[in-house]
Amino acid sequence: MIDLHTHSVYSDGTNTPAELVSMAAERGLGALALTDHDTVKGIPELLATAEAASVEAVPGIELSAECERGTMHILGYFIDHTCPILLEKIEKIRTGRDIRNVEILKKLNKLGYRLLWEDVERQAGLDVVGRPHIAAALLERGHVKSKKAAFDLLLAKGRPGYVERDRYSAKECIDLIREAGGVSVLAHPATIYLPDEQLRILVGELKEHGLGGIEAHYAEYRPENIRKFTEWAEELELICTGGTDFHGANSPDLKLGTGFGQLRVPDEALDQLKAAVPPTA
Repeated sequence: MIDLHTHSVYSDGTNTPAELVSMAAERGLGALALTDHDTVKGIPELLATAEAASVEAVPGIELSAECERGTMHILGYFIDHTCPILLEKIEKIRTGRDIRNVEILKKLNKLGYRLLWEDVERQAGLDVVGRPHIAAALLERGHVKSKKAAFDLLLAKGRPGYVERDRYSAKECIDLIREAGGVSVLAHPATIYLPDEQLRILVGELKEHGLGGIEAHYAEYRPENIRKFTEWAEELELICTGGTDFHGANSPDLKLGTGFGQLRVPDEALDQLKAAVPPTA
């Protein structure tokens, strides 16, 4: 059993990388990928703790890409987390997030939702701060009844507290992951709000640009989603990957490795990702 999509306190998860490794070992996982949003700062801790726990560590990242309808994320696997170009580019992403967070707070306060940066910092982890932490701060302040309500009412795209930020294009994300020696995978493609025919064309275009895989197994997928994306992977000769998108206590019913109970990520996905790693110069 493997899980190729998890988050730690370095982005919007609630567990340290060491805790994720311990949980993976307890649940019998053979491999665990850490794919924090736009940061690699948790990878050294992952690598340092995984070997002793007999869990294979997969250094990864999840990059947000430009997307007009819905959201598009590109996962990177077996990246070199010390790659200077990668570090430079994700630092620019972080700067953009910081600017956006300030603008969101300004909007919320103008709307009558009093919120201070200190409120957000109390909810944040060790590195990346984003909308999930602002949602948690709104909840703590009593402005909303749940973090989901914060997004539905205020923070989701199109809502009054939303602020856009600069993102790299999907092709730029693929290039960056390749530059860092990794394999790129389209995460949870169902969050891209396109008709199937257009989405299938998009996936094909990304494959032509160097996309290595598609996340066909995902905790929130119905069987028909899994079948569809598995078929696309076969047709386009993409690696069929998967993961829980584990965030810890933020989604208490979702379990590492199995999601809501039905998820099974094919073990062969790990070997296929390894085989697809670009050769070093």
